[in-house]
This record gives sequence, structure tokens and C-alpha cells, in this order.
Amino acid sequence: MSEVARLTLVTHALTEAVAAARFPADEPLSAPGERSVMKVGPSVYAERADLVLTAPELRTRRTAEILGRDAEIEAALMDWRCGEWAGRTVDELAPEDLMAWLTDPEHRPPSGESIRDLLDRVREWLRTLTATPRRVTAVTHPAVVRAAVLLALDAPARSFWRVDIPPLSATTLHGRASTWTLRATAHPLIPAD
Repeated sequence: MSEVARLTLVTHALTEAVAAARFPADEPLSAPGERSVMKVGPSVYAERADLVLTAPELRTRRTAEILGRDAEIEAALMDWRCGEWAGRTVDELAPEDLMAWLTDPEHRPPSGESIRDLLDRVREWLRTLTATPRRVTAVTHPAVVRAAVLLALDAPARSFWRVDIPPLSATTLHGRASTWTLRATAHPLIPAD
């Protein structure tokens, strides 16, 4: 029997872009986001991990810092690249662009990546984790977590928007060889005792 890789994906705390329904840029946590992650403090997910990773953006690095332990930056965990849409609200998009983005996993915003591209990126990263089974905690973005959930369930790419992953939540997967199992989804992080 092969060893199991244990992966906990933690989403960053709230940002102004999330609160305003804007496409993300590399923004910091909002004041409420900072307060919420400070309430959680050092996380058991970080304490028990053999390896703690973080996406390169400010919001994920700050969340990882507050949750405890130094985290290595992993480029594969970066947020969905929305290209020229960064900083814009969904209301600012042409209706046909918005509809294409929400219904066609192959649709790419200008200079961005499609949902299919994101799934491919996360799939490749997950493959690297089963090569050396251990406990990994990764602070990342809701889009990356959605992608990992779809891949574990072997769900179609068009299901991407049917998975709700809120800020400051944990999703756990177990991986053996090239197969991942969804163990828990979108559990809110709670303050340590």
C-alpha cells in the first residue's frame, strides 16, 4: 500500500476586491480580513504540516504569516489570472464576456487564463505532491481550491462555479499515486483554544 499525501488548502482572508465583487489584483487583506485572520492566529493546519506553502500574492502571504510558520512561495498556487479584467467589477464587463466566462471553461479574458488553464495548472501541481507523500498546508485562493475539488471529484470543468469556497476556510484532500480524495470542504477556520 502506498503512502498518502495529505493536503490542506487554506483560502486567504477577505480583501476589498472580494467584498466589492471585483476581479482581483495583487491587493492586501482588507481591515476586516486582517482582523478575522488575527482572531484565528496560529493555525493547527500550519503547526501539523511537514511543509507550508503559499501563493505569491500579498493577501496569501499575509494570511500564511499570521497563521504561523514560514511558508515557501509556490507559483502554481497563484490566483486565476484574470488579465485585463484585474481591478474591474463584474458589472463593468460586457454581458457577453461575463456570460462566456461563467459558462465556457475555455474562455480567456484578454491576457488572462481560462478555467481549463487553471485546472491544468493545479492538476500538474497536485501530481508533484504525491511523489513525496507528506502533510502539506497551502495558503491560496478560492479559484485554486475550486480547481482542486473538481479534479479530486473528476467533475467537468463547467462545474467550476458550483463549488463555493469562502475566504479563510480549509479544504482537505488525500492523494495516493495520481488519485485524490476529497476529505473535507470549506470548513471555516476557527480561533485556536
